Amino acid sequence: MRIIFKTDYMQDIRPWKDGYQLSLYLILLAVMIAAPWWLDMFYLGELTNVLVWAIAGLGLMILTGHTGQASLGHAAFLAIGCYANVILLEAGVPFLLAFPLAGILTGVIGATIAIPALRLHGIYLAIFTLALSILMDDIIVLAEPITGGVAGKFISGVDIFGLTIDRWGTPTYFYWLVLVVTVLVTLGYINLLRAPLGRSFIAVRDSEVSAQAMGVDIARTKTISFGISCAVTGWAGALMGLYAGAFNNETFSVVISIQLLMMIVIGGLGSIHGAFFGAIVIGFLPQFLSISKEYVGALFGGDTVAIPGLEFGVFGMILIAFILFEPMGIYGRWLKIRTFFELFPFYRKDMFKRQKSYLKTERLR
Repeated sequence: MRIIFKTDYMQDIRPWKDGYQLSLYLILLAVMIAAPWWLDMFYLGELTNVLVWAIAGLGLMILTGHTGQASLGHAAFLAIGCYANVILLEAGVPFLLAFPLAGILTGVIGATIAIPALRLHGIYLAIFTLALSILMDDIIVLAEPITGGVAGKFISGVDIFGLTIDRWGTPTYFYWLVLVVTVLVTLGYINLLRAPLGRSFIAVRDSEVSAQAMGVDIARTKTISFGISCAVTGWAGALMGLYAGAFNNETFSVVISIQLLMMIVIGGLGSIHGAFFGAIVIGFLPQFLSISKEYVGALFGGDTVAIPGLEFGVFGMILIAFILFEPMGIYGRWLKIRTFFELFPFYRKDMFKRQKSYLKTERLR
């Protein structure tokens, strides 16, 4: 059993517990940087897709996982970030300027929408954001001169310091671009949670009454959380557009919003790791099912048959299984396993037992 004896307040708020944990993260980063040398192009593309989904999951995690505000409309902000990035690029703005501006613009729009939206709570807020995601489809079609309407838009690649980065032409460079964005967003998220603003998010999530009693401005905190969440989601949308190459109003459907929410629930609400675990499930599940069907077909001597809705059916069963047996998600299960080995033989099963009763005043009305 390893015990960390803290002698300084800075030790309590640093991004990693100790040098051992830091070394593990650095090893993981080195493996990810070297991925193009040990993965073929197909799996490198799938890994790139996972990282893009992880950025989108981090965006929603800020709002839902750490501020406690349910959203089923983040596909709309993926679309805003994607179209804003492409429109700025078409206007001649360099990518290194267009990409950050796309996220900032998405964040400003999200914060503006949040001012009336966050007067709602729980299921009503989820319905409002769901309606927003559905409405975005019509907005893209109606704004055809800008968005291309049903025909959509096409982008082949971007230039950074004279180097062409294209999803299909130079997949290695595109992977490294997505990896850099993922690392920067993750580091920013970690430092946000260490700051007073991030602690205000968690306070609002746990108890709005208690947070207000401690001087937290509830409306301001929720609005900022919505804005930051939408900004990160906008960056993910911009990368999704570059990854897909071509997109239209149907690319960012309401199904994407539902997938995002289920992704962070399966990965583990309220944890940065949960966004990555959920993205792995989302990214690799379609390929796993495809390979499994081919294997089953070869094993039983038959052709593989496409089963409509198989992917969502399996994903739904996975979600139900986690809600019933592991509400803390994949990361929660990993925490229990790690704690078991760290505290063995003193581990108690009730350590992770959920509180059964809650105050009726946990949410302001």
